[in-house]
Amino acid sequence: MISTTSSTVEMVRQEKLDRNADIIEDKNSGQLGCFGWLLVIFSLIFVVATFPLTGFMCVKIVKEYERAVIFRLGRIVDRKPKGPGLFFVLPCTDNFVKVDLRTVSFDIPPQEILTKDSVTVSVDGVVYFRIHCPISSVANVSNAHSSTRLLAQTTLRNVLGTKNLSELLSDREGISLSMQESLDDATEPWGIKVERVEIKDVTLPQQLQRAMAAEAEASREARAKIIAAEGEMKASRALKEASLVMAEAPSALQLRYLQTLSTIAAEKNSTIIFPLPIDMLQSFMQRK
Repeated sequence: MISTTSSTVEMVRQEKLDRNADIIEDKNSGQLGCFGWLLVIFSLIFVVATFPLTGFMCVKIVKEYERAVIFRLGRIVDRKPKGPGLFFVLPCTDNFVKVDLRTVSFDIPPQEILTKDSVTVSVDGVVYFRIHCPISSVANVSNAHSSTRLLAQTTLRNVLGTKNLSELLSDREGISLSMQESLDDATEPWGIKVERVEIKDVTLPQQLQRAMAAEAEASREARAKIIAAEGEMKASRALKEASLVMAEAPSALQLRYLQTLSTIAAEKNSTIIFPLPIDMLQSFMQRK
């Protein structure tokens, strides 16, 4: 118990030290030092002295959808981006990086993925993202766009590797949301917001396509046979009921003969052969 308490206290103390170090670093990040201020003053004097030549070179413009991250002697000025509009940079001590804040889309190349039920498929998709923190996109990652593309490919393989083929074909919306959450959490330190992820196409092997088509055809034939058997059963029951009715009234059978003859004669004019009732011949047989 004592060891656990001491370890907890040590962890809390270490967290406080790390937090204080981060605060000191943030406070010192904007300080240039004496030599840095001398360079800044020298740059200002140089700009004032040569304003007709270099004054317009120090004025920069960024558009409404752009922001500029200014580095002065290697440090970010004011810890915030500049723009949109006009801003001023010193020619000797400042350099800046433009960051585009518009939504960017890119295609994920087709990835060969082995699903959970050991089926190899080729899947591609599209990702929409934008930069919401220009400082993080410049200071925390070397190339935000390229890193996001590579991370999207690995995330696609990791997420789809845990799904069955049936889930992959039927639950695309759920897979897209899962990929979006994973990418958004991973790219948050880079200042990137993943807005949307979509699965474009799932390509199956030819053999698997033929097998699935044969399975679907067999299931349809089985359903057709079941429906035909149910129809035969209902028809046999109807014929049984009709035979019971005709057995109670023998003249109904003669009427049915006449109805059938009239139907055939109206549809097709041809020679008709029909059996005579046995009752008509019984009188001749008795005379003999």
